Amino acid sequence: MDFVASERLALFIDGASLYSVSRNLGFDVDYRSLLEFFRNRSHMIRAYYYSALLETEEYSPLKPLTDWLAYNGYTLVTKPAKEFTDASGRRRVKGNMDIELAIDMLELSPRIDHAVLFSGDADFRRLVEAVQRRGVRVSVVSSIRTSPPMVADELRRQADQFIEIADIAPEFTRRQTEPRPRPAGRHGGIDGAPHDDV
Repeated sequence: MDFVASERLALFIDGASLYSVSRNLGFDVDYRSLLEFFRNRSHMIRAYYYSALLETEEYSPLKPLTDWLAYNGYTLVTKPAKEFTDASGRRRVKGNMDIELAIDMLELSPRIDHAVLFSGDADFRRLVEAVQRRGVRVSVVSSIRTSPPMVADELRRQADQFIEIADIAPEFTRRQTEPRPRPAGRHGGIDGAPHDDV
């Protein structure tokens, strides 16, 4: 991994993507340690966390995590998720945060040297390219060790550096010792099961 201590760095975390990768690889993210991992390697300017939330319930299991993040060094970016029923009658949730993340990265790019993107979404390839043209190095954090890989080839090739999350996970994770219970009924965010690892 290539980090420079004097580099101005910002994290852009797609919450749904990080949750999917960590669940697939069998670990829980310790968000305080995640922040420290990058603070110890660079001059961190900002850490954004993006999540779409269902607001149709009285209580969201995702709320303790988002509240904790907001008070502990993360810039929380949320929007209401849309709930709908698909053609086969299954309940679906839609809440894409790509535009919000792209705008923040582009706006912050004149003030940073290094952007770290936690996502494997191919849609971000053009964003990475645009930010690189402004002189910013971009690292993509995801996994090729999952089946199927959770990062698109075109995004991985575009990045200045690809960081396999499984390689750095021991620095900021707690291993799942047993399967986590699935919540009964609905959940509060499109990140999936409740985040109780704060």
